[in-house]
Amino acid sequence: MARCATLPRVRRKIACGLDRLLEPVARGGAREALHFGARAISYGELRDAAAGVATQLGGASRVALWATPEPETCVGLVGALLAGATVVPLNPQSGERELAHVLRDSAPSLLLAPAGAPGPRAAIPRLDVALGAAAAAGAEIPSEPAAGAPALIVYTSGTTGPPKGAVLSRGALAANLDALADAWAWTQADVLVHALPLFHVHGLVLGVLGPLRRGTALWHLGRFSAEGVRDALEAGATMLFGVPTMYHRLAQALPGDARLASALARARVLVSGSAPLAQADANAIERASGRRVLQRYGLTETLILTAERADAAAGPAAGGTVGPPLAGVELRLADDDGRDLARGDRETIGEVLARGPGLFDGYLNRPDATAAAFRDGWLATGDLATWAHGGALRIVGRRATDLIKSGGFKLGAGEIEAALAEHPAVAECAVTGAPDPDLGERVVAWVVPADPAAPPAAQELIDHVAAVLAPHKRPREVHLLEALPRNALGKVLKRELAAP
Repeated sequence: MARCATLPRVRRKIACGLDRLLEPVARGGAREALHFGARAISYGELRDAAAGVATQLGGASRVALWATPEPETCVGLVGALLAGATVVPLNPQSGERELAHVLRDSAPSLLLAPAGAPGPRAAIPRLDVALGAAAAAGAEIPSEPAAGAPALIVYTSGTTGPPKGAVLSRGALAANLDALADAWAWTQADVLVHALPLFHVHGLVLGVLGPLRRGTALWHLGRFSAEGVRDALEAGATMLFGVPTMYHRLAQALPGDARLASALARARVLVSGSAPLAQADANAIERASGRRVLQRYGLTETLILTAERADAAAGPAAGGTVGPPLAGVELRLADDDGRDLARGDRETIGEVLARGPGLFDGYLNRPDATAAAFRDGWLATGDLATWAHGGALRIVGRRATDLIKSGGFKLGAGEIEAALAEHPAVAECAVTGAPDPDLGERVVAWVVPADPAAPPAAQELIDHVAAVLAPHKRPREVHLLEALPRNALGKVLKRELAAP
């Protein structure tokens, strides 16, 4: 895909002295690269297996990847990138209609899938990836494509229509991963553990390409469990990536597992992303282990924009912020008239506008949607935030679902959710807006009780928010649920919350 002319921005070259996107893989060696369950392969074995895949692609310029949590998925990804192909990750849990749309829209010429994996029903030539079956020991690695060449086409969740494919270049991936390495002091000495799905930016880019760019070992748990995290950290893992649901389960497991707190204390960096982390869970983990869970913020289209730094892990809590912009990233907060909010303004909500080296090249086959996403060269994220101390951001929600205009006030759902979550009777919560003939919109709270047998009274929660924030921010309705609807990355699906 040619670079879209509507995207004037700085594209930083591949940095940190690494000549390739995955230079440690090209070098090979005996260091452990991937560890999935009982199966582990070294960088040298990964290089040979990936080179074998690359030689079998037959010059394919775009391939789909059936992204199950297995080492074969990583080998297929690396092989395609070594060959200079563009990879379209497929979510194995997607329905047939969504898979058909992604394959039709992206038109890959080949499907890479772990041997034995079912794959989509659509008719497409397939290359099975089996460890060691097609290794090319000592094979020459192809020349690195230009930094502007597309590396991934990652499809968005499609909340406002069919999913759109965000085209991410090799240079965007490299620049973003290098900026994260700087923020988290990420080196070859680290060992990353996670149990994230491998079809999206969090698990695939940060969780697979991140360690392979640094020369770090990746330990993937396959399926998340508090015991698995504990055992990995006790065995020497130094970094943990997770979504808030995972950290919530860790917080719940702490009282019954004396070893878990000690294991978390051993971690050099704990990172949460993809959705807001409940402050109660963050506090519980910090009290038990002495380690802060660092938060970061980004989109598929931007990769990671902000991150709390590793040197903040031992400092005082930052109050729910997602950190300052990464190196090379420029951010603005703009009001409804497009005017910038002053960095010293801690109260006014504005939309996050971004530009920098990690931005995507546009939506595949959608120049209209690409053009609509930008304002004078800045990507309009649709996310709402306020400035916090030190130039950090505090995300308060999405414009489409989390900006509630009630009684002449603009309210951020995230702020009200954080206040509700402080109540001891609340395990989880979400806040939405509903049409109201008097207020325009009224605040509606959806609450999962901490004790379903003794749920809190609605008025008790309403009064709590009014006392913690302000009376005009209080919920006007409270609905009790057994669980909040979430996607695979732990994000609450607010479109599925509808008042009766």
